[in-house]
Amino acid sequence: MKKSDRISAPRVWLVIAKSYRALSLLAEKSIANTGLCLTDFAALEALLHKGPLTISEIQDKVRLASGSMTAAVDRLEKLGLVVRKSSASDRRARVVELTAQGKRLAASCFERHAKDLEALMSVLSEKEMEQLHRSLKKLGLLAAEKLDQQEVRVKTSGRR
Repeated sequence: MKKSDRISAPRVWLVIAKSYRALSLLAEKSIANTGLCLTDFAALEALLHKGPLTISEIQDKVRLASGSMTAAVDRLEKLGLVVRKSSASDRRARVVELTAQGKRLAASCFERHAKDLEALMSVLSEKEMEQLHRSLKKLGLLAAEKLDQQEVRVKTSGRR
């Protein structure tokens, strides 16, 4: 293989970045087609798959700012899709739970979105999907580990 034929790390990064951008836009369009905004969809999806959660737990799952998450839960509660209940283990915490209507809507929207993603990914064979999943997971785990190491170094150097 000639040096010019080699796929370099910067080239792979560029392909990942461009692919992510296009895939994200298509995924966001798919979510918009359900009639929900991205934040509301993410909160409903987390509750559908994880069960009742506190606002901070939902926030951790969907990686949104607390203000955005609280506003989303407020909207969903007004629509009758979720209810807030007292936590049995922490009197200060409130647990957010899907209503029956919320479960139906979340399941329907997620199923529609999943079909859109399956159609998009159908360009890949089952083997390619598995290989891509393994490769991206491996790369992501290494990147997360390096970020953690850098954070530890920054914290320890700040204490000196």
